Amino acid sequence: MSSRSLADQSSPGEGWPSAIEEHLQHRFVDSTLLEVALRHRSWCAENGGVESFERLEFLGDAVLGLVVTEKLYSTLPDVDEGILARHRAELVNWRTLADVAREINLGPSIQLGRGESSTGGVDKASILSDALEAVLGAVFLDGGIDAARTLILRLLETRLALVHSDFFSDHKSQLQELAAALGRGVPVYEIAGEGPDHDRWYTAEVSVGEIRGTGSGRSKKEAEQGAAEIVCARLTELSGDSPGSPASRTSSQMNGAENG
Repeated sequence: MSSRSLADQSSPGEGWPSAIEEHLQHRFVDSTLLEVALRHRSWCAENGGVESFERLEFLGDAVLGLVVTEKLYSTLPDVDEGILARHRAELVNWRTLADVAREINLGPSIQLGRGESSTGGVDKASILSDALEAVLGAVFLDGGIDAARTLILRLLETRLALVHSDFFSDHKSQLQELAAALGRGVPVYEIAGEGPDHDRWYTAEVSVGEIRGTGSGRSKKEAEQGAAEIVCARLTELSGDSPGSPASRTSSQMNGAENG
């Protein structure tokens, strides 16, 4: 399939549905669902205000959350809800979804308006993640929850495996590396506990310069990991998402872990 954006076409090109379906490994009964799932609002505004992928994105976000939650719940029976929620957030955040969208070459198929297309919208993480969720919503409507579950678990297979290896959960190490890469010094932790020994609850605060985050849990480690995760996210947002930037280091590490 051509790598150029479909924004310059009045309709998808010849062979377009089958090329996308090949990446998804799902053959649509109703191909119009896939067409809608790849219409960014900027393209719709330039083409008579037709329906964009935003409603399908809303649906796909819910389906994705359900499938990932169900998978984590069934495969991590001894993990409490706080850590499950943290793992889910690591798997379904916009940066992870954008990486998955790139892996299946979704970007060139998204219909973008001229403005978005000219400013590199085909590789914008926010657009890629939204479009992927819309595609998941379309697959759910077309093939039901079983089809959506099969696709989601295949797309996230490697990342789900990393959850079991605790790669994602070591936010303290990720924060230390990110802070060093940004030249912000060493993270400083403060921790306090309250309650009786048999029901102790810990609160941790970590600071990297002026950036602070707080976490809590039934162990010092859990509290520190929660605080570190928050500061990692804030530093990543501040540092941007350009290739090679510190914000992209976590994705690079993950790819290295996958290939190792």
